[in-house]
Amino acid sequence: MPDNSKKILFVDTVHPALEERLVELGYHCEHDLKANKQEVESRIDQYFGLVIRGRFPIDHSFLNKAASLKFIARSGAGLENIDVAYAEEKGITVFNSPEGNMDAVGEQAIGMLLMLFNQLKKGDSEVRRGVWDREGNRGLELSKKTVGIIGYGNMGNALAEKLSGFGCRVIAHDKYKSGFGSGIVEEVSLETIFEETDVISIHLPLSEETHHYVNAGFLTKFKKPIYLINTARGNNVCIADLVSGLKNELVLGACLDVLEYETKSFETINSEELPEDFKYLTQSDQVILSPHVAGWTQESYVKLSSFLADKIEKKFS
Repeated sequence: MPDNSKKILFVDTVHPALEERLVELGYHCEHDLKANKQEVESRIDQYFGLVIRGRFPIDHSFLNKAASLKFIARSGAGLENIDVAYAEEKGITVFNSPEGNMDAVGEQAIGMLLMLFNQLKKGDSEVRRGVWDREGNRGLELSKKTVGIIGYGNMGNALAEKLSGFGCRVIAHDKYKSGFGSGIVEEVSLETIFEETDVISIHLPLSEETHHYVNAGFLTKFKKPIYLINTARGNNVCIADLVSGLKNELVLGACLDVLEYETKSFETINSEELPEDFKYLTQSDQVILSPHVAGWTQESYVKLSSFLADKIEKKFS
């Protein structure tokens, strides 16, 4: 029987690079992709490490049963499904790997914005139907626009770097971070964001403070109509208020990789409970949608596991 101090449980699928590295370090890896939270909880005391994406919440109840657990490795960036503070109280280190998919997120944000500005969704659909409308698909240039970033962590920084070659001005605000201004980004106040932004991109974790951060009050503070990008968490944006903003032309367009209708695991949306606002999004040429894949590239899949392996090795070897 494997020594409990060397047992790692995978409850989500991640790139095999992580398991390969853990095995090289002498760990024994087991997989259980079907058991529910209670079933895993009943035997989590047998494991030294847990690897998860977002299948179920890691809460007080779970952590109280994890007597032998020394680390939780979250493949990805967001930690809202893990009670990090309580885990640390219990002596459990929580790892995540935002470095692994920040480039993918930055590229997707720009791709969605360019698709919107150049009306590629509409134009592609029309040409496929034999409609050749050049004037109706006249686009906008990103050059000379001011792009505002809210939240300047790994994702915000990656987006700023990728925007640096487009000839636009990039400004950013982070309530909990300062001193990050550089040749590619200006650190500004929230008031400056509202005054000068043409495009706003949200890069916030999900918390009580940031739930529905983008709401009616937020949207009415902008001096001019804006374009919105959200590749962070669906619940950062109140869709009902966004739809109102689109109808009232406070918002000229939206790029949404995430929606508040997603399940907590991010694996699907609650398709039986989708409101009329969702129907509006799906029918609007001014909205670009994707299924929470901004961080999902072939390259990021490998990097997410590799960065986790590096952190685990550094801490426990």
